[in-house]
Amino acid sequence: METVEKGQPFPCIEASSASLRTSNPIREVVDRIDTSQMNKSKPMIPLSIGDPTVFGNLNACEETIQAVVEVTKSCQANGYPKAVGMIEARTAIAKEFTVPNCSLTPADVILTSGCSHALQLCLEVLLEPGKNILIPNPGFPLYKTICDYIGAETRGYKLSPERGWQIDLKHLRALIDSNTRAILINNPSNPCGAVYPKSHLCEILKVAEEAKLPIIADEIYHQIVFPGNESIPIASLTNVVPVLSVGGLAKRFLVPGWRLGWIIVYDHHNVFSQVREGLERLSTLIMGANSLIQAALPKIIQNVPTSWHLSVLRNLHMQANYSYERLSHMNGLEPVMPQGSMYIMVGIQIEKSRDIKNDIDFCQKLLNEESVFVLPGQCFGASNYFRIVFCAPMDKLAEVGVLQDVMKLYLLIGYLRLFFQAYNRMSDFCRRHMRS
Repeated sequence: METVEKGQPFPCIEASSASLRTSNPIREVVDRIDTSQMNKSKPMIPLSIGDPTVFGNLNACEETIQAVVEVTKSCQANGYPKAVGMIEARTAIAKEFTVPNCSLTPADVILTSGCSHALQLCLEVLLEPGKNILIPNPGFPLYKTICDYIGAETRGYKLSPERGWQIDLKHLRALIDSNTRAILINNPSNPCGAVYPKSHLCEILKVAEEAKLPIIADEIYHQIVFPGNESIPIASLTNVVPVLSVGGLAKRFLVPGWRLGWIIVYDHHNVFSQVREGLERLSTLIMGANSLIQAALPKIIQNVPTSWHLSVLRNLHMQANYSYERLSHMNGLEPVMPQGSMYIMVGIQIEKSRDIKNDIDFCQKLLNEESVFVLPGQCFGASNYFRIVFCAPMDKLAEVGVLQDVMKLYLLIGYLRLFFQAYNRMSDFCRRHMRS
């Protein structure tokens, strides 16, 4: 065996082409934002992170925590689970997401390491280099990141802000060709906060049926919808179009770090037989999701009271209304009222700007002058918009009761004060930089 002589330079180690073509649009944009010029006299207020726990006042339900405590103490879930997931957990998901037109069994469910992993498996099983998939624009940037890794093309179909971010169906149809493998929809959506009505979901299904394309439905925000809207799984509206629906515990149960997601296979005519096999094979790459959370899943689904979910939803709805109202009265801004999820997209009227060039310039200057961090729309494919995450509930104080926990009350007041400050600062910023 040859040895490298001392003093010789070590040769450059090449990275794989797959790794080098993988990119995250958020990272590409955010890395260009300079934090060194931030106003140090004002504390940073991050309204950019899509984590419902980031403010510290949205916490998992006691029943959720207790389910994991019991499983941990039992020592019955410390080993490797099956790659596709524990049968008890898959049974619970199948029961929870069965729809009238499609009765699910545990064989229709694969558990994953978070919803991101579920998306990756769905994209990997359907795509390969030279093929393409239709994704929303604006949309969650991870879709493109995964497809870049695979070597597949993404084609962004337009969403219409004036129609609550519904899909431009004419544009969707125009993007389809012989290499298109699937249509990906995100409902309720990140970053737009859109919730599609039944009529629009049926229109999307019509396009998919005509083109003989399956649908990947990113439904991680399932049930996080505001009054007047309905969270409808798209698979419940078809007996023809095959659907891979992805979801997880992260958002609805407020535990994103627990990393448990799932893929649900809605297959009416056994057209997904090869896809099922492919998903099962791909699931062996990491040998199963977190065993403790899998084991606790049936009790989490069964025991978390509806009243708790409704309380979280009321808080988010109130925060969405407050955000929309405040932003609507700021110079040069056009917010689009969200119908669900945890996000609001805000348009920037560049024509009213005194010195703002685009959304990245707006976000950079807002950070520099007011220490408020929001994400530019270009992260999501939407120039001259920015996204705000609203996760500090407005009516949380009412839950403290007779003020038994003084420290908790103190912290909540602090969170709310910061949130109000963010909009006050943003309003001051718009008065300086935008014309009314």
